[in-house]
Amino acid sequence: MNAEEGQQKPSEEEMRERIEQQLRKVRVQDLLLESVVSVLNLAARRIAKEDERDLEQGRVGIEAVRAVVGLLDSEPAAQVRSALAEVQMLYAKEAGGAAEPGPEGGPEPGEGGQEPPPSGGPEPGPSRLWTPPGT
Repeated sequence: MNAEEGQQKPSEEEMRERIEQQLRKVRVQDLLLESVVSVLNLAARRIAKEDERDLEQGRVGIEAVRAVVGLLDSEPAAQVRSALAEVQMLYAKEAGGAAEPGPEGGPEPGEGGQEPPPSGGPEPGPSRLWTPPGT
């Protein structure tokens, strides 16, 4: 008698019970971390790979990760923030490289960077997408 004959396949009810046991142990933060890592990797791919470049998809991925990183546990959140900063720099480089140079060699105002606040009015809130200073 071989090993396969000695072991029976679990019944459907046993499989459901195993899945239920696993679900009891899963935390939302664990699933969220897996999702954030996937979104961040896809965003980086959409920014970096020329044949797949879609800067809008990259921007959406960055914004999605920024929206939920604060919900992660502290250690994984720090790692995600570090990776996010790298992807944001890559995005700024690629988005800035697509813009026409301005008078000082940088992008035109409103292209790939933050516009200066309007004079005489209240300052706008922080940009939703981080860009390096001077862009």
